[in-house]
Amino acid sequence: MSSVVAMAPTLARFDLTRGARESFAHRIALALVWLTIAVSSIVFSEPAPVDALTIGLMILLPVVGLVDAKPMLWAGFAVVFTMTACGELSAALARETGVAVSHMNVTLYLVGAWFLFAAFVAKSPERHIRLILNAYLLAGLIAAACGIAGYLNLFPGAFDHFTRYGRASGPFKDPNVFGPFLVAPLLTALHMWLTRPLRRGVLPLLAAAVLTVGILFSFSRGAWAATAIGFVVFGYFYLITADTNRERVKLASLVVISIALLGLILAAVLQSEAISSLLEQRATLTQSYDVGPDGRFGGQMKAVGLILENPLGIGSEIFTRFYHHEEVHNVYLSMFLNAGWVGGFLYLMTCLGTLALGFRHALKRTSTSPYFLIVFAALAGNICEGVLIDSDHWRHFYLLLALVWGLMAADQRQVRPAKLLRDLRPFLLQSSLIIPPARRQARIVSAA
Repeated sequence: MSSVVAMAPTLARFDLTRGARESFAHRIALALVWLTIAVSSIVFSEPAPVDALTIGLMILLPVVGLVDAKPMLWAGFAVVFTMTACGELSAALARETGVAVSHMNVTLYLVGAWFLFAAFVAKSPERHIRLILNAYLLAGLIAAACGIAGYLNLFPGAFDHFTRYGRASGPFKDPNVFGPFLVAPLLTALHMWLTRPLRRGVLPLLAAAVLTVGILFSFSRGAWAATAIGFVVFGYFYLITADTNRERVKLASLVVISIALLGLILAAVLQSEAISSLLEQRATLTQSYDVGPDGRFGGQMKAVGLILENPLGIGSEIFTRFYHHEEVHNVYLSMFLNAGWVGGFLYLMTCLGTLALGFRHALKRTSTSPYFLIVFAALAGNICEGVLIDSDHWRHFYLLLALVWGLMAADQRQVRPAKLLRDLRPFLLQSSLIIPPARRQARIVSAA
């Protein structure tokens, strides 16, 4: 396990001592950003260490000049800040104002963190995205290792500290957050295997296996769905933007290897009757607690009725205190309850708009394209999972949102997407997935 964790810092090849021109404060700031992301999985309690470090970075990064607030970021910030303001208004009118205001204040902090990290990435896209993904991979490996150790009770106290409800949660308080957190590190490890020589691909595959087992042991249907969606989105864009057929063949090999590894992992864990029973139970689309007026679906119908009756919303956390015994388990319905019609629409527009803009950006050729595919695919999976769970306070969701927006806002030479899409239509209709080199060369055009 130590060898797997040790390989994480090799992803970026960044050097914190790069150039004598950088000040000591500059280098310290970069190190603190790395540390902030690296400890982001340690959230046994609130506030977590990552929160204290992030608040410090909100002061430090602008002072040392490590942010670049592009106009696109200001536009996005205006949208999400307005959404938060609508939530604060709804909280002021709530039946329990203190609880609702406290919830929306946390949302305001997360929005500020989103803007900070987006501007940080926009300042130096290639270098900063590598630094963050480096730290995120290490955080994911640590979290997955803790979750596996807890679920298998590998040492005294591991089960009590790293599981919840009989499912792996690692250093998180909820397995439903633990699982989705690991999607981006998993895609990062797979990206490393795809871009490295075969002789250097063992450690990335080992890391991917550890992360996959962590996601599996979370027994979160949403996490499984987010992983599948992220893998499909990443594979699709990697396939159509790869430079050579060799890269496409390696991607196909990765799919085969992934299926084989997943089969081996399932075959191993199914030897345990307890794991087999829980896996069968969680793999069922509808659970007993989903149906009926007091179930998840019944609660969502109550939420719809309340949304239609309250254009300004009812305030955060009011639904569980006065109308239903649990959360809505749908972040989009929750945001309409928490922030009213305007705030709910702005949140939905932010998510759908990010998917649309990200899809367009993923077809462009930039120096950060490989890293953009990782964060965009992981974010797409988390956005889709929002249909199944309340994710409005997931720190990693706002981090992925920041990375996607920061890369999109950065100034890069790009291929015109309309040209690329037009050239890809014949390829997508072909029965063969291999493009002759001569035809592939004709597709690369210079930026206007």
